[in-house]
Amino acid sequence: MSENDKIRGCLIGGAAGDALGAPVEFMCENEIFDRFGENGITDYVLDRHSVKALITDDTQMSLFTAVGLLIGDTRLALRGIQGYPRHYVEYTYLDWLYTQEHSYHENANANRKSWLCDIPELYHRRAPGNTCISALKNLKNSERFIEDFTEYKQNNSKGCGGVMRVAPLAVNYREKPSSEDEEYFKICHKELDMEGAQLAAITHSHSLGYIPAAILTHIVHFVAFHNMTVSKAVSDAMDSACKIYKNDEHISEMKDIIDLAVELSTNSDSDLDNIHKLGQGWVAEEALAIAVYCSLKYQNDFSKGIIAAVNHNGDSDSTGAITGNILGALLGYDAIDNKWKENLELHDVIIEIADDMTTGCQMDEFDSYRDENWLRKYVYMKR
Repeated sequence: MSENDKIRGCLIGGAAGDALGAPVEFMCENEIFDRFGENGITDYVLDRHSVKALITDDTQMSLFTAVGLLIGDTRLALRGIQGYPRHYVEYTYLDWLYTQEHSYHENANANRKSWLCDIPELYHRRAPGNTCISALKNLKNSERFIEDFTEYKQNNSKGCGGVMRVAPLAVNYREKPSSEDEEYFKICHKELDMEGAQLAAITHSHSLGYIPAAILTHIVHFVAFHNMTVSKAVSDAMDSACKIYKNDEHISEMKDIIDLAVELSTNSDSDLDNIHKLGQGWVAEEALAIAVYCSLKYQNDFSKGIIAAVNHNGDSDSTGAITGNILGALLGYDAIDNKWKENLELHDVIIEIADDMTTGCQMDEFDSYRDENWLRKYVYMKR
């Protein structure tokens, strides 16, 4: 399976889980099963105007994450210098905030940092998280440069709005050191995990708001590029997190809920009963635990995984999105049933970004070659 198939699978998988769960996000279980039948929602509900399955803020912010990473990578290629990914992503998140506060027709006057501002469909509020909005407003109005977002405590939120958007980080950086570089390999992936936490901490300052993002980054990266099973990747990710955050007062809570998700995935109880024991997914550790459970239980069946992930009382679009990220990265784009690709809002834009992540910037500061399409998107920030 190609890297491109894995990257496409991760991004489209997340969007598919998001779009499937969106119509039932604020419905209780009785409402879901009364409306959709005993199996709950199993197909997209199409918007009557666009005839598309609509994505939410989860996918919107994931796309801004991806573009921020590519802008940083382009700066490294063309200038030979690059800051931490978090600092480029911070600016693209402010672009996302702009799309939530303005109309597309006001775009011409925007001090934008990404070409996603040229996508009209992104100028829709799809129940964005209050924490994301308020935290980004604070950052927009602050002149302070923040080196470490996990140390900059602007709130005490552990909502799932941080973890649900970081998967692009996991599939953008995929260097595979040779076997004799084992120590370098460990250092690189520790840094990648920690950067996942930094991206979440841009808006969510509670450690249980950003540690799950480190764990998800590790899981997605290793199932995508290192031939790990979901079970091994989860175990490896928890080992890494427990070392990195060994002094955090909440790390035992994080470990306990992931251990419970792993245990529940092996029993014969209903998915609904098992998910009830993990919570509702409104907070990050619960959202990740539900996604881990569904990914372990249905690691060979993308459709069953995301369907299980959204049919419960709770944050269905986020638990669906995270599950879709994991299973999409594991199984690849080609293994995702066509029904999840057809009529998915912004499918082609998501594929375009996934393909850009696959190729990366092919220019460098010492070469005369110029890719005008790439320059337009990642230097001049135009569609």
